[in-house]
Amino acid sequence: MTASAPDALLFIASACPHCAATADGLLRLVKEARIGRLEIVSIDVYPERAAAEQVRSVPWLRLGLFELTGGHSYAELLDWTEKTATDAGWTDYALHLLEQQQLQRVVSLVREDPKRLGALLRLLAGDELGLGARIGISALVEELAGSDTLRSLRPRLEALTDAEQPRTRADACHFLGLAGEPAAGPAIRRLLGDDDAEVREIALETLAALNLPVDGPIAGAPRPEETSR
Repeated sequence: MTASAPDALLFIASACPHCAATADGLLRLVKEARIGRLEIVSIDVYPERAAAEQVRSVPWLRLGLFELTGGHSYAELLDWTEKTATDAGWTDYALHLLEQQQLQRVVSLVREDPKRLGALLRLLAGDELGLGARIGISALVEELAGSDTLRSLRPRLEALTDAEQPRTRADACHFLGLAGEPAAGPAIRRLLGDDDAEVREIALETLAALNLPVDGPIAGAPRPEETSR
C-alpha cells in the first residue's frame, strides 16, 4: 500500500444491478495497491449502518473524502482514486457535487477546511470554468455570507478584482460584499473606474451594502457641470 492510497467503504444491496461491477472495480484497485482498504456492507443485512451514513441509494461509495453514488466503471473509480490526493481532485469533486445539486454537502466540507473554498475561488480566474460551475460557486459563497470562512479569504478575493475577465472581477466584488468586510473598501472603490459597466454597477451596490462611501469618481458617470446644465 502507498502512503496516498485512500480507504474505501461501499454499500451494496442484493437487488442492485450495478453494485457487483462497482465492487469488482474497487477490488481490482485494492489488488493494485491504489486503495488501502475496502469495506463492503450489505444494506440488506445492516440497514442501520446505511441509515447512519445517510445512504439513500446503492451503490454508495466513500473513497477517501469523496462520496459517490451510482455505478462506476474501473476507469472512473481509478480516476476518482487518483484525485483523492490532489487539490484539483477536490475542486473536481466539489463541482461534481454542485452539479448534482448537493450544495449543503459542499458547504459542510468547506466549513471543515476553509482552504477548500480558496481552491474553488482560484477557478474563477480561468477561462475554462462554465456558467453552471460559476453559478454553483456563487451559491456556495452566498451560503457562507458573513462567515469567518469567507472573511478569511478577503486577500484572495481582492486579488481577483484585478482578473482579466470582467465576470470574475464582478463576482469577486460581489463576494467581498457577502464577506461583510469593510476593509475591502479600497479594492471595491477601485472598480468604480472599471472599463465594464456591470463591474462598476456591482461595485456601487457592494459599497452601499457595506455602508461605505463612494469617495471617488465613477467611470461613465456624468460630470457635475454636465448634470447642472
